[in-house]
Amino acid sequence: MFNHLSLTVLAVLFVAAAGVTWVAGLALARTTDVLSVRLNLGEALGGLLLLAVATNLPEIAITVSAALSGQMEVAVGNILGGIAIQTVVLAAMDRAGGKGPPLTFRAASLDLVLEGLLVVAVLAVAIMGAQLPAGGGLIGAGAAPLAITAVWIAGVWMMVRARRGLPWHAAGRAPEGQEQPRGHSREAFAGRHGGVALVGTVAVFAVAALATLAAGVVLERAGSVMADRLGLSGVVFGATVLAAATALPELSTGIASVRMKDYRLAVSDIFGGNAFLPVLLLPAALLSGQAVLPQAGPATVYLAALGAVLTCVYLAGLIFRPTRRPGGMGLDSWAVLALYAVGVAGLTAIPAAG
Repeated sequence: MFNHLSLTVLAVLFVAAAGVTWVAGLALARTTDVLSVRLNLGEALGGLLLLAVATNLPEIAITVSAALSGQMEVAVGNILGGIAIQTVVLAAMDRAGGKGPPLTFRAASLDLVLEGLLVVAVLAVAIMGAQLPAGGGLIGAGAAPLAITAVWIAGVWMMVRARRGLPWHAAGRAPEGQEQPRGHSREAFAGRHGGVALVGTVAVFAVAALATLAAGVVLERAGSVMADRLGLSGVVFGATVLAAATALPELSTGIASVRMKDYRLAVSDIFGGNAFLPVLLLPAALLSGQAVLPQAGPATVYLAALGAVLTCVYLAGLIFRPTRRPGGMGLDSWAVLALYAVGVAGLTAIPAAG
């Protein structure tokens, strides 16, 4: 259907789908907050899983659609490229933080360092998986996605343990940082909407989820055709334009959290979503029947490494806690912006990227 549409119509459809993703994604994030509080999920495993799935529904829809249509380059580019661009979203949150120290100074805590390390760990496994043979069998086709999923599950378990407290001074939370407990903005929002019946909240969540899934399919289908006509490789398109469109809800909700001085929640939502994205390689492999990572080429390894490098920059910021804020952002945020620009420019120079 999309192949017969003009480039102008495809662009309009893509922008409209991105708008739906923005609006529905915000509704998803907010109803997820309400459900987490109303169902007493909190920081428990159920709450983390619900949040991971809800905030990544656009990526889930794109991955499923791309896998079924054989556009695996788009799926892998969106998954691994999405990690890089969603890490860049932290720079926008830093800029929106107003006067005072940078975002990483205020959010600094050991449990966030653990979450960032989980992102690096799943990306490292993805890089290893890209070197495996593409032939059949468990080792050739399924080892890497299964290993990524296992690492993520183990990491989430450790995150749950860490949020209950760490055997460190001040429970691993740095001094002079965020005063109120993490998640207070989520509880405040849920309190303001506490009068809405649980059934109504679930209904809004369901409608927003369906709208997000439908918009994700349109983004993938229209975007893939646009990329072909513009001469962009599937990996480059998925890692930049498509990933930016699906990162819009995280940008909006993250800025809202920062403005409510819930800095740890803002960083945690980005790290948590980034750690979950590579898990989508498992359903992509199952739906396509292919060894996803070995077929993705060097651009996939490059994207995974870029995401890991950007995450490490913010991990350093959380540990060293820079106090300088030139131009309204911390030095770590400026470094991330520069590295991302250089990284994307380098991606276009990889011969096998398309």
